[in-house]
Amino acid sequence: MNAHEPTPASLQLDVNRAVRCGYPEVIYGPGKTNAVVVEAFGNLLAAGQAALVTRVSDEQAAALREAFPQAIENTIGRTVRQQVVRTPSLGRVFVVTAGTSDRPVAEEALETLRWMNVDAELVVDIGVAGPQRLLDQVPRLRTAEALVVVAGMEGALPSVVGGWVACPIFAVPTSVGYGASFQGLAALLGMLNSCAANVAVVNIDAGFKAGYLAGMVAQRSGAQSR
Repeated sequence: MNAHEPTPASLQLDVNRAVRCGYPEVIYGPGKTNAVVVEAFGNLLAAGQAALVTRVSDEQAAALREAFPQAIENTIGRTVRQQVVRTPSLGRVFVVTAGTSDRPVAEEALETLRWMNVDAELVVDIGVAGPQRLLDQVPRLRTAEALVVVAGMEGALPSVVGGWVACPIFAVPTSVGYGASFQGLAALLGMLNSCAANVAVVNIDAGFKAGYLAGMVAQRSGAQSR
């Protein structure tokens, strides 16, 4: 081996995470070779667990499609997932975006929810610049156990939505906006300072984290209502 090449590390997948935390380990694509991503995906399925890869590159997605033809790829959200056992979905979550530019982050949240077996729907482009669009959706949003609200620019949408619904809102600031948005920092700070008491905030562009949290809420609520 060339002295400048890194020593290969063995894959140590946490297959017991589903027992401890309720859901399996999720594979984060960046920095991993195609072989490692494929191996991790296969190990999860072999352990009887649903597999999800986030932030996949085109090359990683191609390798996963070849190895697992039944896997579902979302090219906008940059995810690949596959279920092991199909069961009735629990709970309901809407993923809401302020604009269509926020959709990649929203799709990541949506695919996370579907991997968690939650009934999830996407509502796109109902930002505060056209408030009538939000009002049209309020009756639907009120049927959810939780909402994921994704917005860039000034990040105002979660606060507005929070005044219309009686459920937790997981707000996702995105790195969408002009120079003074500071790659999502303006939206993050705006959301953190929301006066709507039902709004909690995750990191910039963290669609997976918001989807996961909303999914946990929805799953528990759905199970209790049975």
